Amino acid sequence: MAKSAGRKTVSVSRGLIMLCDTCYDQVMADKLTDHKNFVADHDNLFDTICVGCTDINRPLIDDMAGSGE
Repeated sequence: MAKSAGRKTVSVSRGLIMLCDTCYDQVMADKLTDHKNFVADHDNLFDTICVGCTDINRPLIDDMAGSGE
């Protein structure tokens, strides 16, 4: 099972998304965050992150997908 130890976070409208180092680096390289580490385009974020990061953030991702934002 995926663990949250050592993961980095970015903010989205409903909370914090935990990311592995690889996904965090990709999010930063794609410039998906603003100066406060907030990701406004969560759909693009969800398309960028790996399966492991998707799994560990599943409740938040499902909440945001069903929210109509």
